[in-house]
Amino acid sequence: MTPGLQVWHRLARRRDIVLRAVRVALLVGTVLALINHGDKLIYGGMQTSDYLKILLTYLVPYCVSTYSSVQTVRFDESKPTELV
Repeated sequence: MTPGLQVWHRLARRRDIVLRAVRVALLVGTVLALINHGDKLIYGGMQTSDYLKILLTYLVPYCVSTYSSVQTVRFDESKPTELV
């Protein structure tokens, strides 16, 4: 694994980044799952493939939030320190 990828994975496992991504995934994933599958959840008719789609509905915002947070931290760490 390259050093850059090691840094990325270390940041992606940081507690604050993981917690933020979980909160985003729960909020956004729930809204999207209800929009996309709410009728089947309420009236029945869920199939195995629907549960997989709901899992992905939560996974995507988790990944997007993690990526965004890691990139922000990396950008902030690469900026030169300002002199006061």
